[in-house]
Amino acid sequence: MTATTRPVPYMPTFTSLVDRIWFIAIHVLMLALLMTAGTAHATSRVKDVAGFEGVRDNMLVGYGLVVGLNNTGDDLKKIGATKESLLGMLERMGINTRDDVLQTTNVAAVVVTAVLPAFSRNGARIDINVSSLGNALSLQGGSLAVTPLMGANGEVYAVAQGQVQIGGFTAQGAGATVTRGVPTAGRIPNGAIVEREIDYELPQKTSVKVALRNPDFTTARRIADAVDSFLGTMAAVATDPGTVLVQIPQGYKGTVVDLMTDIEQLRVEPDEMARVVIDETTGVIVIGDDVRISTVAIAQGTLTIKVTETPQVSQPSPFSEGGTTTVVPRTDIQVDDQSGKKLAVVSSGVSLQELVNGLNALGIGPRDMISILQAIKAAGALQAEIQVM
Repeated sequence: MTATTRPVPYMPTFTSLVDRIWFIAIHVLMLALLMTAGTAHATSRVKDVAGFEGVRDNMLVGYGLVVGLNNTGDDLKKIGATKESLLGMLERMGINTRDDVLQTTNVAAVVVTAVLPAFSRNGARIDINVSSLGNALSLQGGSLAVTPLMGANGEVYAVAQGQVQIGGFTAQGAGATVTRGVPTAGRIPNGAIVEREIDYELPQKTSVKVALRNPDFTTARRIADAVDSFLGTMAAVATDPGTVLVQIPQGYKGTVVDLMTDIEQLRVEPDEMARVVIDETTGVIVIGDDVRISTVAIAQGTLTIKVTETPQVSQPSPFSEGGTTTVVPRTDIQVDDQSGKKLAVVSSGVSLQELVNGLNALGIGPRDMISILQAIKAAGALQAEIQVM
């Protein structure tokens, strides 16, 4: 046997300490440049920006009764639906109470909602949310009776039951009431059992569709190019801004899950439209990184008039004849015309940080900044879309 030897990395010989320092400095600079080039454009996994068509959650809803409340349930005299539901539940159990007067306050009508994940199988458990429907004060200590959960097509897909957990409480006395959180809504972890599966067969598929969460032509094309580069064949095509159609190659026949897993891990650079999002209700402004503006001059000012009344009492001298006490008005008027604020010029093609710094230099608050951005857009100097929420 002959022993194999590993290649020894090249190590230059240095004749002086200066040469060694220059060698280290050059390599550190090259490493920094490589790291900068790698992070210049942020990439994301396909899994983070898109999903697969058909692989989605389904919403379930049901109507039921929460029992065992401590006199905090619905008033049966005012909420007829709760009374009829209670009578119907007792009749199904063989108990006839139609001739009796029900006065219990330990029952509450509730709406039960749940999300059925994709590929959930029979017997799997899912979380449910419970919300009061009547005038119940609290669901604390209550238990949800058996409640079927239906989909949009009216079919039952799960059955819910269990102890309701709430995150709030209410306490009241003769003179005060304290409420924390929302005591009329709660949840039951693993409170429903899946009774029916939603058919979605992957092995028989001949193609899969990648659905973008934020439709964009450029991003869709980049995903298609990344898939083609990985597979080594022209198997993917962007059919629209939100969909990439991938034909299943011969090597993935019968193993579609493997193909979907490999596609999810591919990295692409998402593209996005330059956009400014404004919420006029709260004054929130979100400016995208690609927002640019042309050269424009901005001035902001508001005329403020402040009127202050400080009336004074004038009294006559002691022992004077004919003098009376009167109130002498004293009015102070101050006018602020914002004359100290000047025009500010914002240069063409400035970045997001420069735009924010320029607006902040004018001492502008969020409310006034909204008006300024809309005015810049009206002047045609803002190369971005303004979306008002």
